[in-house]
Amino acid sequence: MKFAQDIILKPMITEKSMDGISSKRYTFKVASDATKPEIAKAVEELFGVEVAKVNTINMKKKPKRVGYHFGYTAEWKKAIVTLKASSKEIEFFNGLN
Repeated sequence: MKFAQDIILKPMITEKSMDGISSKRYTFKVASDATKPEIAKAVEELFGVEVAKVNTINMKKKPKRVGYHFGYTAEWKKAIVTLKASSKEIEFFNGLN
């Protein structure tokens, strides 16, 4: 059994994600093995909102180099959650605009 806190890792705070807040679209970093229904249920449980749809994106690793040392960034999963029009907004993001 997965807990909601294990699925939703952290909110993504970028310019593009902040533009989506006006249309009730919120972006989160989520667990790599989380499915769309699990993400929707976790957001509804944590923030008390109604989810209309969830889009997920697997962010692939990218090569990085610092001087002589070579490596890759970590792979992670991003979820863009759209809320229903009748749903309230997520209060956490209101103070950031």
